[in-house]
Amino acid sequence: MRVQQMNHVNLIGQMSTDPTFLEVEGGKKVARFSLSTKESYLDEQGNTKSLKNWHKVTAWGKWVPVLEQLGAKGQALAIEGRLRSRFYKKNGERKSFTEIEINDLVIL
Repeated sequence: MRVQQMNHVNLIGQMSTDPTFLEVEGGKKVARFSLSTKESYLDEQGNTKSLKNWHKVTAWGKWVPVLEQLGAKGQALAIEGRLRSRFYKKNGERKSFTEIEINDLVIL
């Protein structure tokens, strides 16, 4: 039986950094920033605890000019996208990181 696979992420949070903008090969522009999300849960004693996460986010195409105009640290966003893992070598050692690549974005 073949299973349909999916790589889909939805997050609502705040930009924890100002976006940085780079021009890559072929004149394409990319925006990168960090998005923080907070979740709450009850511990074993019934106390409410919160957990904060930071996510690396990358935006291409039509979202770059939007972020150039409206993106700033503290801005609330809803994003929809997919996970991307990237690999590189540093000092001969293989390194990796995972980021969220935006498909859709709503400024809140």
